[in-house]
Amino acid sequence: MKLDVVNLDAKKVGSVELADEVFAVEVRADLLARAVNYQLAKRRSGNHKTKQIWEVSGTTKKPYAQKGTGRARQGSLRSAQFRGGGVIFGPVVRSHAHDLPKKVRVLALKTALSSKAAEGKLVVLEKAVTGSLKTKDLAAQLTKLNLSNALFIDGQALDRNFALASRNLPFIDVLPSQGANVYDILRRDTLVLTKDGLEALEARLK
Repeated sequence: MKLDVVNLDAKKVGSVELADEVFAVEVRADLLARAVNYQLAKRRSGNHKTKQIWEVSGTTKKPYAQKGTGRARQGSLRSAQFRGGGVIFGPVVRSHAHDLPKKVRVLALKTALSSKAAEGKLVVLEKAVTGSLKTKDLAAQLTKLNLSNALFIDGQALDRNFALASRNLPFIDVLPSQGANVYDILRRDTLVLTKDGLEALEARLK
């Protein structure tokens, strides 16, 4: 697959050949779903917690005699049936992460890249480098490129000015190539790869 290379001024500056084994893979929704669930489960804090009976502060004394009162027998005021008592089988602090084979993760990333290419929502940018720190200046350049909701993937290191200028743009994300992932690719409308980012991804996924 061949794509034009443009710069931030929306001018064509060349073309590039995309590797079919990375950008022309069969799009499988099941793989994308598994990868997204894996990522979101992994980043859940899992710090929800309720107190069990042994964690509730209070007396350990038996509320009243076992027999003779006519009421149901009780052993502790910290039991779940009393106000302020413990919670039976409540949530505890834990990790929600689960495993996903590396081959599946790699194939899911290729699938996400291929889906953007198939939809015509893949743009190759010469360089994600700007001389200005102003968000206004970058926003004007992105308007020329018709990019209002996009993920930029650069090479090993991000241009500091570009990264800072894009921070205040609500639907623009910028990642280095090693941070490329299925969830961030799918949550943005357009995927923008710099030439360095493209080379790094192809080297990583071939």
